[in-house]
Amino acid sequence: MIQYRTLSEHELCRGLFRDFIRHQVVTKCWRKEHNEWLIKDAPFIDNWTESDYDFLVSCLKHTLSAGGFVYAAFCGNALKGFVSVESGLFGGAQKYLDLTSLHVSEDMRGSGIGTALFCAAKDWAKKNGAEKLYISAHSAVETQVFYKKMGCVDAESYQQKHVEAEPFDRQLECRL
Repeated sequence: MIQYRTLSEHELCRGLFRDFIRHQVVTKCWRKEHNEWLIKDAPFIDNWTESDYDFLVSCLKHTLSAGGFVYAAFCGNALKGFVSVESGLFGGAQKYLDLTSLHVSEDMRGSGIGTALFCAAKDWAKKNGAEKLYISAHSAVETQVFYKKMGCVDAESYQQKHVEAEPFDRQLECRL
């Protein structure tokens, strides 16, 4: 049985992720060419390193210390998914809050955890004054299918820091 709860800053450490499998075999991705989105062959394996986990822990701690939201799914005591939303509206009239991470352990994908985490992020964002979630989403076809299923569309306005940090990501929004 999956339990969901908000994480606290003191829980965030590398050990929390000991049973989390961040592994994804990607074969096809969406790429924007001549102002049109196309599916292209772009094979690679996404697998976090220790330094990636250290950076993630640091980012999630910062999210919480700045008043943001970090929510997680557990199977027993094992972390199997998490989502984070930053505090602080941006985008002018768009009234965005930034969904900065949403990950489900490879062994639990397809079980509904991602949907539950996304819905929790939407609820939190709405309660905190947002009209839309902003997502700089991985361009893998599977990732894009998930976000489309969640009601996401191409963002009306881009957050430049995300575009620069991940030029292949697709900038999305979801109305709350």
